Amino acid sequence: ISECTQRNIIAAVKSLLSFGNKIGVLPVNAGAPVSPPKVKDTLNQRIISELEVQTAIALETNQRNRVILRLLYTAGLRVSELCDLKWCDVKSRSNGGQVTVYGKGGKTRTILLPASLWVELCQLRSDAADDAPVFQSRKGNNDGHLDRVRVYQIVAAAAKRAGIQGKVSPHWLRHAHASHSLERGAPIHLVQQT
Repeated sequence: ISECTQRNIIAAVKSLLSFGNKIGVLPVNAGAPVSPPKVKDTLNQRIISELEVQTAIALETNQRNRVILRLLYTAGLRVSELCDLKWCDVKSRSNGGQVTVYGKGGKTRTILLPASLWVELCQLRSDAADDAPVFQSRKGNNDGHLDRVRVYQIVAAAAKRAGIQGKVSPHWLRHAHASHSLERGAPIHLVQQT
């Protein structure tokens, strides 16, 4: 078992033991003194260059998939946030648009979109209702929303076409968004908000 998997298992057991102690089922929290193994930080291996991201987007010929790649990168969305988007979460602004996502930890945030991405996104809508998914599943599952696994496949295929090494996932685009924004001088508090 990898160190990362061991760490996750130990964390789950520690949480269970802590909960058992908290509700009075266990007299002591036996997991408190146990420390999970240290895991090497590999974040730097999951950050791709701006040129690699732009190449992956440029080589995508399917309009929907290109918008998916651009939203993941430009807005720094999590894959679940992208898949859950409905047209009522997307609004026009004076020069472009905005997307409102309900994210991790129950936090809602609004992200501004540049005009070029806004135009591409609007071209996907046709006559869809406000409560319709922005990215629909062709298989009709998941309440009509595109499945997370399909988004992983779209990103992996785009990365492969662009010659990017490694098992690239949608989260790599989120990391790229953050690191590239900071490199361009964006204030850290704004990057944290998005």
